[in-house]
Amino acid sequence: MSVTIDITGLPLERVHVMPSPLAELGMALHALSEPGHHPELRGWATAVSSRLDPCLADRLCEADFLWRTTFSDVFAPFAGLSGGRALPGATLAEELDQLDKLTDEQFVNAALEFTCQLRYDVREPGPLDDPELRRRSLELAAARGAVQERFTRRLLTEPPAVRAWFRQLLLDCDDAFFADTWARVQPQLAADARHKTELLRRKGLGEALASLSGAVSLDEESALITIDKLLVGRAVTGDGGLVLVPTSLGWPHLMVLHRYGWQPSITYPASGSRPQAPSVEQLTRRMEALAHPVRMRLCRHLARAPHTTSELADAHGMTAPEISRHLTVLKKAGLITGCRRGRYVQHQLDLAAVARLGSDFIEGVLR
Repeated sequence: MSVTIDITGLPLERVHVMPSPLAELGMALHALSEPGHHPELRGWATAVSSRLDPCLADRLCEADFLWRTTFSDVFAPFAGLSGGRALPGATLAEELDQLDKLTDEQFVNAALEFTCQLRYDVREPGPLDDPELRRRSLELAAARGAVQERFTRRLLTEPPAVRAWFRQLLLDCDDAFFADTWARVQPQLAADARHKTELLRRKGLGEALASLSGAVSLDEESALITIDKLLVGRAVTGDGGLVLVPTSLGWPHLMVLHRYGWQPSITYPASGSRPQAPSVEQLTRRMEALAHPVRMRLCRHLARAPHTTSELADAHGMTAPEISRHLTVLKKAGLITGCRRGRYVQHQLDLAAVARLGSDFIEGVLR
């Protein structure tokens, strides 16, 4: 599973690395609503939440589905502007002006995408035009709760009023806490963008993409960017561009905007945020390797001390070839190491790799 971006014919001058204050505000709101996703930001989130005006906190609850369960495209309005070559604004005010330029249909579809399970990367009518989809959107919103249903009903009935309300909400967040946060993180994001831009200019797109995350790769022959994620999606740059947006608050998330008709973009953790997690394929291989009861028992032995294949065969009442097959699975999963002692090879559990499985799993599903 992965998301791909077809960049056939895309010149390097249409690839841009730029911070986005609106995207970072979206990440900040997500971290406040889901502190468990961002344990390293828990202190910041606690401090901000304790200072929030109760009225503002209540207003945030009304629309928190835009940033709690995922990252809504309303935080990347530049991507929806006509021409496919717009860039993020330098200030929050500029990006809110870009948000105002989206059509009501664009705004509503982006806002209800995850709430109401609308199709994402194909051309389809939205709930403003399709009565059946409108009914279905309200039904799915109701399943999320009364607050969600009320907001969705207002959004479908009075899009301009809700858009004005949402803009004011973001401005109030800026006054309450985000202006200070942005002043602190903006220099780091600008420096990361300069570094990636220089890498792009000197070593090409493949090197620049690889520096974003181990989950991003480029097949130059097929002109295809692949982002390793637990979902399937596809986007095409066409005559537009590609925007790479660094975030200091977003780790472990690696967000790929691949909405039909919008400019593709990748929001990635800025350099130094965190070490790279294993690929989805590698994570799956490790979990499958540990799911077998025999391999679990082997791990018990190998966690205590190194053992040879023959020693393990004797201990488990199995043949050496049977043990060898199980060890091969564990080794391919990167869970055991081998050390040769003369003509014997001793195997041992890689405790560090096993200890990281929990966090690797969380990073993999959140990516």
